Amino acid sequence: MNIKLVALDMDGTLLDSGKKLPADFMDWVRQHPDIKTVIASGRQYYTLVKDFLPIKDSLIYVAENGGLVFEREEIIYKNEMKKEDILDCLKIIDSIKGTTPIICGAKSAYMRPADESILKEVRIYYDHLKQTTKLYEDAIQDTIVKVAVFVEEKQAESAMNHFSNIKRRLSAVLSGDSWIDIANQTVNKGVAVTAIQEMYGIDEKESMAFGDYLNDAELLKRCGESYCMENGHPDLKLMAKYITKSNDNDGVMIVLRSL
Repeated sequence: MNIKLVALDMDGTLLDSGKKLPADFMDWVRQHPDIKTVIASGRQYYTLVKDFLPIKDSLIYVAENGGLVFEREEIIYKNEMKKEDILDCLKIIDSIKGTTPIICGAKSAYMRPADESILKEVRIYYDHLKQTTKLYEDAIQDTIVKVAVFVEEKQAESAMNHFSNIKRRLSAVLSGDSWIDIANQTVNKGVAVTAIQEMYGIDEKESMAFGDYLNDAELLKRCGESYCMENGHPDLKLMAKYITKSNDNDGVMIVLRSL
């Protein structure tokens, strides 16, 4: 098997339940400089990089579920939202009880001042985070690619129905039990990985992907060797070519070590 690209989701996939990387992952990356290793996450780029500082320039980062792609600290792909769409999203989110909007840009994420319990959750995913009472006004000074919604009490799945009538050019994706991500319909991890494949002349058959949740669906479709984690969403398991062990049982590394 001639694999030239490996794309990995973070939470629930590469990271264990304690948010820790597999002990030998960085060594594996160092030992395979011929393979493009892609970290594909709903997280912010600046949050992702912190986990990989010793090898940060050896990786490509698909951030914000595919809205931005960084390589060696440069943006190599972006898919920007329209300002009026950001405003429409805020109106919907503000009408739903127990939700907090986070507007995600290339430079920072933006949110209104919030309780410490909510801030603690948001900071897991957004290292560059600005709290502001002028949310929309401050955010649109940046290149905005996503509006994330934090839903309290892990009710994200039930909150999804509020976004059934958003504009056709937008898409709302369930990215965890507490998170919904809204972006242009043309934004997903799969489209971003396809841009990387085209940039480096890599075929889908030469690509491998790992994921656990529904925001990984398009990623798995764009890679010939696709794996869903044992702990993954039932619908994603149906889409994947293979099932590997859970994120707490070294599922990713069991496969990578065999390459």
